[in-house]
Amino acid sequence: MQAFPFNNQYLTLGETFFRKTRPSPVSNPALIRFNDALADEMGLPMQDFNADDIAAVFSGNVVPDGAEPLAMAYSGHQFGHFSPQLGDGRAILLGEISGAGGASMGLQLKGSGRTHYSRNGDGRAALGPVLREYLVSEAMYRLGVPTTRALAAVTTGEEVARERLVPGGIITRVASSFVRVGTFEYFASRGDVQSIQMLADHVIAQNYPQALEEEDPYAALLQAVTDGQASLIARWMQLGFIHGVMNTDNMSVAGETIDYGPCAFMDAYDHDQVFSSIDHQGRYAYSNQPAIGLWNLTRLAECLVPLIDENIDAAVECAQDILQSYRSSHEDDWLSGMCAKCGLSHVSDEVKSQDKALIEDLLDMMAANHADYTLTFFNLSQLSAQPSDKDRVCTDLFGDQAQFDQWLSRWRERLARETCSDEQRQANMQSINPVYIPRNHQIEAAIRAAEDHDDFSVFHELHEVLESPYVQQAGKDRYMQPPEPDEVVECTFCGT
Repeated sequence: MQAFPFNNQYLTLGETFFRKTRPSPVSNPALIRFNDALADEMGLPMQDFNADDIAAVFSGNVVPDGAEPLAMAYSGHQFGHFSPQLGDGRAILLGEISGAGGASMGLQLKGSGRTHYSRNGDGRAALGPVLREYLVSEAMYRLGVPTTRALAAVTTGEEVARERLVPGGIITRVASSFVRVGTFEYFASRGDVQSIQMLADHVIAQNYPQALEEEDPYAALLQAVTDGQASLIARWMQLGFIHGVMNTDNMSVAGETIDYGPCAFMDAYDHDQVFSSIDHQGRYAYSNQPAIGLWNLTRLAECLVPLIDENIDAAVECAQDILQSYRSSHEDDWLSGMCAKCGLSHVSDEVKSQDKALIEDLLDMMAANHADYTLTFFNLSQLSAQPSDKDRVCTDLFGDQAQFDQWLSRWRERLARETCSDEQRQANMQSINPVYIPRNHQIEAAIRAAEDHDDFSVFHELHEVLESPYVQQAGKDRYMQPPEPDEVVECTFCGT
């Protein structure tokens, strides 16, 4: 087998950061889907591989030359409670790839067997969560959201015990880094400042080399991660996405969405929507995500304080200043994105304040009327600056149509201040308001067909639709539609 272009920089940090672990073989791996475009981007030599060869590699049955598999150590605050040792309990990093253009990308198998950090878990993944992560992570990429990517999905030929016996699967994930806030917490909880510095230097080299040009590279690192999270969570909010389990061990320091467990996109808008079956108190509800982002960043700042300045008071003050920038940065990112969704551009601070009120009034109205989030904005992008019969596509989503008509009048008054043509404004809106998202009931249909009937056609068709989320596709109208009452998905699960 031709060697993959591994560089394996994480391995150089030393074995306090990981445990070397080989994947556990499975009985009968079979390929579900392989991401050829991503493989090409990574420079993987897959030209002579057939489906069986790919399944063998990305099930862990065959470890490619140059790989040095390991499970990463980390801690984490889970629902606000600190767990000093978590780590990769069902994931194994094969190594880091030097991709096209010199970017380094980690290659990780998830569901590949027990590791040192599995505790009482089986180290395996059920097929359903594998399909969900493949669909949602690739959809997020197509929607323009920073994210881990899906390279391959395979079945294992074995069953795993969850609420019942279900087919097993393995997903291969790609990320610019698998380092989490919890990775820093692992060493901070042990008072190991030397390892925190080594980890910070690794992250700077891999993800934020520009920090080396700053007077204090560790403060610059905290600022870069803070800015990245502010922007990332703003994008989640603009798309109606709910991560579901924003523990510090599920927050990447690379600013990418990671760990698609009980995640979901909203159908009917609800400020406080929760889907996760384990989030009983609503800690990670939709509206709480920006605040939780700051809470997680504060945990990272606590880890980096010893590196920022020898004077602890000065270091804390510096970290606090950086954290205080999060709120304004997030709000600016959120508001500019929401204004773009509505076809608006800021022209003054006064208009900015009015635009925020206009958008918040729309969201409140959507919540009161249970209007579909994605369809509301997509349909709005179809409307002209003057009233027409097309207005019905929007007003029909609202029970209180008179109230929504009043809002439309305010919106059109605001559009009169825009300088671009109506056609260009509509095109701009349609370029950022998706036609298709991975709706929960459609993902569930794909999972049920695969798990219950060994039928992956539903999965493949949904995936292909989601590859072009901003383009209305002939014959695919059902993928735009919210669920019927008997199709509504109330809870999503992490699959552990």
